[in-house]
Amino acid sequence: MATIEGTTTRVYTINLGKAWITPEHKRTDRVVNMIREFAEKHMKSDQIKLDQALNRQLWSRGKTNPPRKVRVKMVKEEDGTVTVSLYEDLPAAGTSAVETPAPEEKKDAESKTPAEMTTANERSSEEQTTKSASK
Repeated sequence: MATIEGTTTRVYTINLGKAWITPEHKRTDRVVNMIREFAEKHMKSDQIKLDQALNRQLWSRGKTNPPRKVRVKMVKEEDGTVTVSLYEDLPAAGTSAVETPAPEEKKDAESKTPAEMTTANERSSEEQTTKSASK
């Protein structure tokens, strides 16, 4: 829990599997209510606001197929308002993503022009015909 000048921030993973008990056409509505109830219980406030990005994530797969779990960040302001948003897991500042180098063959194919590639293909087909003829 982080506290900065009266604001409290917490990160939760909310299991939404119980929404599948409700009828298909009410599942995403139930998920939204479950998130509100979870926020009321854990942040002890009645004023809950869902972020627009979180709402779009919940509704992205339609009314009958909401996500089973969602990772959220809850921020409680001094006045008691709780804002629930998607949790963005950013890599640490000191570490960077490790890039894997492309294989040598791909680099060679990318560096050749289309005319060079056709001549290489013609050469390989000529070699195949000479090998089959010599056998």
